[in-house]
Amino acid sequence: MNVVDSSGWLEYFADGKGAGFFAPAIENSAHLLVPVISIYEVYKRIYQQRGRDDALTAIASMQSGQLIYLDEHLALEAAEFSADNKIPMADSIIYVMAQAHGATLWTQDVDLKDLPKVRYQTKA
Repeated sequence: MNVVDSSGWLEYFADGKGAGFFAPAIENSAHLLVPVISIYEVYKRIYQQRGRDDALTAIASMQSGQLIYLDEHLALEAAEFSADNKIPMADSIIYVMAQAHGATLWTQDVDLKDLPKVRYQTKA
């Protein structure tokens, strides 16, 4: 199973230089988990930059994967992970959710690059 963090989705949707790195995980929807917090982050950014219609189109694409939700147990685990590792909230939530589902996290976030089950690509 794979989880692509928000920066990966944004890179993919913008057809940026790193889009090809994320394509295998995104395009294999049968093995794709999508944290709901990524829906929020991607929608917000695309809505700000390109408007509601483009943002909704992106979200529809993300929903080809299986949505995963934050519960109180994962929230507490992510909070501890964030505090212990000095990693921002959203990154911590996405990483902990990926780990809870045994998934590999695909990311451009340098904070996560050396963690187990992380595929990291430097931002172009």
